Amino acid sequence: MKIVLRQDVPKLGEKGTVQTVKDGFARNYLIPQGMAVLATPGELKMVEENGRVQARKIAKQEQQLQSLADRIAGQRLEFTAKAGDQGRLYGSITAGDVAEKLGELVREEIDRRKVALEDPIRTLGEHSVTIHLVGRLRPQVTVVVRGDADSSEEADTNSAATASDDNAGEGA
Repeated sequence: MKIVLRQDVPKLGEKGTVQTVKDGFARNYLIPQGMAVLATPGELKMVEENGRVQARKIAKQEQQLQSLADRIAGQRLEFTAKAGDQGRLYGSITAGDVAEKLGELVREEIDRRKVALEDPIRTLGEHSVTIHLVGRLRPQVTVVVRGDADSSEEADTNSAATASDDNAGEGA
């Protein structure tokens, strides 16, 4: 059975798309829940028109945001964080942190939801991060995470102090 989705349905499709599903799934779940309607010729015509309107809207937004995408592309964001011996961070660098730092660099507000970060960054080194502005505008930035110099010095000092305490205890 062909249906037109009225809202995004996980693992099925996005709002406004035409999908083919089993009759029972459509009749018993999607249509009664208001998630979809039967794909009649009139509905299909509306979907087509809405698709054209949406495409024009996205193209207009892409033109407006092109200069921002050019400023974002290739930026290098540097973070300093405390890390362990194996290069794992004690905390993490989140999409919000990346958006905030990037916003300061380009002097424009960047929404954290536009930062495509599968999981927070938890290791030292360079990481490539994509910023989803709109449509096909997806500039990449490089996030560099360095270890905090103070944390490694403190660890060395603490381990030396612990070793001298152990030696002092053996001589007594």
